[in-house]
Amino acid sequence: MTREHTFTAKRYVVDNFNAAQEWFHSRKLSDGLPIVPPTPELVAACLDLALLPPGHIIGIETVRKRAITAEKVAINSVMAGCLPMHFPVVVAALTAMLQDSFVLHGATASTGGCAILIVINGPVRREQVMNSTFSALGTTDRATTAIGRAVRLVLHNLLDVRPGEVDRSTLGHPGKISYCLSEDEENTPWLPLAEERGVPTHASAVTVMAAGAPRQILNEWTTSPEELLDTYVAEIKACMRHYSIWSGNYAIVVPPQLRAHFDAAGWSKANIREYVFANARIYRREWEDCGKGAVVTDNGDREHRALVSPDHLLVIAAGGPAGGFGAVIPPWFGKTSQAVTMAINACVDCEI
Repeated sequence: MTREHTFTAKRYVVDNFNAAQEWFHSRKLSDGLPIVPPTPELVAACLDLALLPPGHIIGIETVRKRAITAEKVAINSVMAGCLPMHFPVVVAALTAMLQDSFVLHGATASTGGCAILIVINGPVRREQVMNSTFSALGTTDRATTAIGRAVRLVLHNLLDVRPGEVDRSTLGHPGKISYCLSEDEENTPWLPLAEERGVPTHASAVTVMAAGAPRQILNEWTTSPEELLDTYVAEIKACMRHYSIWSGNYAIVVPPQLRAHFDAAGWSKANIREYVFANARIYRREWEDCGKGAVVTDNGDREHRALVSPDHLLVIAAGGPAGGFGAVIPPWFGKTSQAVTMAINACVDCEI
């Protein structure tokens, strides 16, 4: 049963579904795709499931001093196609993004054009029928697609992160529509990403990262963990040469065919992080090979590491069962923005 809520948002009456689409599009309140009209009943259902009153402040964007309220987030979540069960995940993702270390304004306003990568862990993946296998970085299922889109619409409509307004991206990338995946916890002995980052076992959580587009790699010609990781490292080095030399959070996505070789060799995520940390580094003089010699100057022998520490690498188990493909997901701009992990519908290490 839906509780009575007092909403602050204005209400508008339109003739039909098509008229609703034109109303939102003409006011730049949509991302260009059709939206679900956010009726009071649908918005209330989201708030009720999350046990949040409309005026609850999820967080404040510190640069523009804008409060993000549960009511406005619920409206945009409905517009994105979220069901009430998806809403707590959206709230957790936004709470994580509003932490100071994430630097939300910088990540969303930069010309660098990153998007918000969202990785989901825990029982919520099964409850919401998220697909962690085939086309894991694509639109695999209703939940992850709608959750990622809801986060984007919140940025779009509550913080004016529209192209040419706050969003100053030179190019951007398709992850700006939705960049959300769930980790394949059932098909690996590895610890889930969220648990490695401090969330208790069996709790649901999201990890957010200001991320560039995924860069796909392929290696089907070895079973050696070191050689497989050398392929990932080569792509990370390419990113350091061609995009940003500065260290920060990188993510790698490892599918079952490659995970099998790591499992056979007894390699954990921690082993992978240590190897990548030790090997993903370049000298500044390598910029001369890609047209950037003018900024090398007398610092050519300076070594740059991709990672500040091994723990800055996010290792994600996901992907279809066949194919020796993987992906490197680079950070937006070094360690300016740091990945943040947040439990869903739970308080971890809270001060009471």
